[in-house]
Amino acid sequence: MLVVIHTPALDVLLINRADTPGYWQSVTGSKDHVDEPFEVTAAREVLEETGIDCAACTLTDWGLENVYDIYPKYLHRYAPGVTRNRERVFGLCVPAGTAVTLNPREHTEFRWLPWREAADMCFSPSNSEAILMLPRLATLPAGRLDG
Repeated sequence: MLVVIHTPALDVLLINRADTPGYWQSVTGSKDHVDEPFEVTAAREVLEETGIDCAACTLTDWGLENVYDIYPKYLHRYAPGVTRNRERVFGLCVPAGTAVTLNPREHTEFRWLPWREAADMCFSPSNSEAILMLPRLATLPAGRLDG
């Protein structure tokens, strides 16, 4: 799961990974159990990683999924034999000036950047691509955006 957190002006929150300094990204995470709804996963991970409560903001399921090979250094986080990840993509619009409280076990610093700069800074190609879609997707109504 990937959540692109942004303001109405399309500034994007990026967070620096604690386990791989210099790897800037949006919020990512996995379901706690197979039946957990994607929206619940997204809201939980945003709260755990940034302290932002999605209930006070606009969380939108962009209806996109990416499938990619898991970086070898992160394979230990997955079940034996799992080498590919399926990532559901969300957007979260928050007011400018929203406070961020990082979980220091996961991330060491954060930055708000204009969307193009944020896309260039991400280490993950799928994260960069999602941010590049932000100007089009941020104007759509909340909810699932298939089609």
